[in-house]
Amino acid sequence: MTADETTRAKGSELLRLHQDPTLLTVVNVWDVISAKTVAQVEGTRALATASHSIAASFGYEDGENIPLDLHLEQIARIVGATDLPVTADLEGGYGDAPETVRRAIGLGVVGANIEDQMKPLAEAAQQVEDIMRVAEQEGVDFVLNARTDAFHLGRDNDPQDNLKAAIERGKAFLDAGAPVVFVPAILTEEMIDELVAAFGPQRLTTIGIPGLPPRDWQQEHGVARTSYGPLSQNVALTALQELVEEVHRGGGVPGNMRILN
Repeated sequence: MTADETTRAKGSELLRLHQDPTLLTVVNVWDVISAKTVAQVEGTRALATASHSIAASFGYEDGENIPLDLHLEQIARIVGATDLPVTADLEGGYGDAPETVRRAIGLGVVGANIEDQMKPLAEAAQQVEDIMRVAEQEGVDFVLNARTDAFHLGRDNDPQDNLKAAIERGKAFLDAGAPVVFVPAILTEEMIDELVAAFGPQRLTTIGIPGLPPRDWQQEHGVARTSYGPLSQNVALTALQELVEEVHRGGGVPGNMRILN
């Protein structure tokens, strides 16, 4: 069964947002209230889920420990809470990435992060091709944010070796049909320039961890998107802990608190 008209329209819009020279920023969400809160902020054009944050909210460790059905159920709630396009972090695809993507599209999801987990390159590229074939069958301009774990799983390697691997794998994923490649790492300006030169403009996604070049610099240098993974949940939980600490000191809620729900 192909996707409905609303899902197809959202897929086309999400793809356009990645192809636009204006950098797309997505502050990741994990439940309905976080989705509604982020969506209400002026300038928010799309939502992205964070698998780590969804798992943590149910008491599971990251790494496909949360059952897929529960994970997808939470994503469906997020999709139903907004009119914006939603892209989902689906980790490595739960053993059958194309089928997991098909199920996600059926829920109204129009993009996804899928980790390569440093599988053999031919296998990882075939997985990308299979995912994009599913999206074509479903009639959706699906924004696969093909993630390479070259840096994430290569922490003990020379960063230049990781960069070389990320470029090789990213180019293979683009050749297999992925619209963008996600390289989560602390990347220098020189690394970003090399990645954009290899992939082309509006083909690279970065993660907004401290230490990366500023947003405006990335936009000027052809980065398509920046997302924030579990960092947004960490910020929210930090604010909660700070409230508890202030209460224990005899204080209370801050005067600039917003009533959001």
